[in-house]
Amino acid sequence: MRFLIIGDVIGRTGRKALKEFLPSLIDQEKPDFIIANGENAAGGFGITKKVFDELISLGIDVITSGNHIWDKKEIVQFIDQEERLLRPANYPPSALGRGYGIYKKKDKKIAVINIMGRVFMGIPLDCPFRTFDEIYERIKDSVDYIIVDLHAEATSEKMAFGYYVDGRADIVFGTHSHVPTADEQILPKGTAYITDVGLTGAVHSVIGMKIEQPIQKFLTGMPIKYDVATGGYLFHGLLVEKDEKKTEIRRIKIKKE
Repeated sequence: MRFLIIGDVIGRTGRKALKEFLPSLIDQEKPDFIIANGENAAGGFGITKKVFDELISLGIDVITSGNHIWDKKEIVQFIDQEERLLRPANYPPSALGRGYGIYKKKDKKIAVINIMGRVFMGIPLDCPFRTFDEIYERIKDSVDYIIVDLHAEATSEKMAFGYYVDGRADIVFGTHSHVPTADEQILPKGTAYITDVGLTGAVHSVIGMKIEQPIQKFLTGMPIKYDVATGGYLFHGLLVEKDEKKTEIRRIKIKKE
């Protein structure tokens, strides 16, 4: 199967990039299953039902998230009803929504697990490593593929996690930093891995936001409201082809100034 993974979609600019680039990319690459991280898709912080529906209408099968999943208040009204929208699985069990889902495509069962790291994230979540272990034991005999979005800040935590689940997960991709890494690889036991997919959003920005605002925050130390940057846009993604005989992985970058 061919899997297309899309880096964090940042606001209206990121959605504009999706609308322009994704249809032709689907025609060219013919992915069987598409995953996008959408936790910043509505105004740069969180996701709404309208934006969720917009992303799904473009052919995306599953939307993962991270620490911004609760930023839009209306999320509590629909997250329990949307099986294709995931929040990190290592939130407490009483949290709304679901941390993983099992989806069927081409007679194959695909498990997508959304997990959040703990280093520098400032949220007291359960251990992502043990959370994966618990889910893996639950699903390993009933699915054909296991894919993990590890939403984390520290590259060391992401890489350690990749090796920890090597041979158990089929794909591990990192999100959150919005900066793509050049370390796409097949780990020793066969897991396709990248530390961070990158963002889908404004070309000239600070991780998707207007440049002047983060600069002012760094210069003054004062709290600054961030707005999604506009102008040219880019698409960061990852294409993974995996079957019984081989695994191939390739980064995708498309840009329009």
